[in-house]
Amino acid sequence: MFPESMEYHISSHIDAFIAWLNVAGEAQFAAISKGLLSMILTVYNLLVFIPWWIWIVLVALIYWYCRRKLVSSIILALLLMSAGIFGYWSAAMETLAVVIVAVLLAVLLGIPLGILMSQKDKVEVVLTPLLDAMQTLPSFVYLIPVLMLFGLGKVPAVLATFIYALPPVVRLTNLGIRQVSDNLVEVGEAFGANRWQLMKEILLPLSVPSILAGINQTTMMALAMVIVCSMIGAGGVGYDVLIAINRLEVGKGFEAGFVVVALAIIIDRLTQGIAQRWQNPGMAKE
Repeated sequence: MFPESMEYHISSHIDAFIAWLNVAGEAQFAAISKGLLSMILTVYNLLVFIPWWIWIVLVALIYWYCRRKLVSSIILALLLMSAGIFGYWSAAMETLAVVIVAVLLAVLLGIPLGILMSQKDKVEVVLTPLLDAMQTLPSFVYLIPVLMLFGLGKVPAVLATFIYALPPVVRLTNLGIRQVSDNLVEVGEAFGANRWQLMKEILLPLSVPSILAGINQTTMMALAMVIVCSMIGAGGVGYDVLIAINRLEVGKGFEAGFVVVALAIIIDRLTQGIAQRWQNPGMAKE
């Protein structure tokens, strides 16, 4: 056994710091919570305002437009319909609202960070280990700090999901810009383009497929994290999965789990389809 005389606990110091932070930043945390909750409710109200059948038709049309695959479009539409058939339509929209807000925050921060990394080697050296650590940490670890600062509910769920899902869009934005041919950059410089014009006219347009792939991965990670965040009050389909596990209700757990899988497949296919359509705007596959 490890000797008790050599033990040293820092938990009391951490508790004291969190207590001080909650008091000192009460107004700031309240403002953040109010703003994020407003965004979540706005997105959710929009999702439920539009009739269910319109969403199903939109999913089929968007995928058909991107990939020209009729059977796959019908399958995606049926997968989305399964959320309503199993009685989880409202819960699915609740989950999607949290995912959309978290992904939006990740994109708004991640793309500028990726651009900065691509232009500054020192920034890349500093951020790369941090991104590695963020992708290595178990998802449950992200629940602890947001839970201490924001309590239970959808706001901490959005923040935890945002932090967890941020690395892919940062990495792939940086990678996409760095993979643009130096010859194209030299051509732009030869025509007198400054750094901003090079970024706007050459680097960003050519790196869009990589950025879209990053958004795809960020969205998938966000969906996975939102299910975990049901433990801190995120609600949605994840809550039904959690309840089914606690009560050993296998049938209910299967239905809720199937809806989660259906959402994951739909999001993945749509985002990949949009990315491929961007790369090949004239494609018309069978």
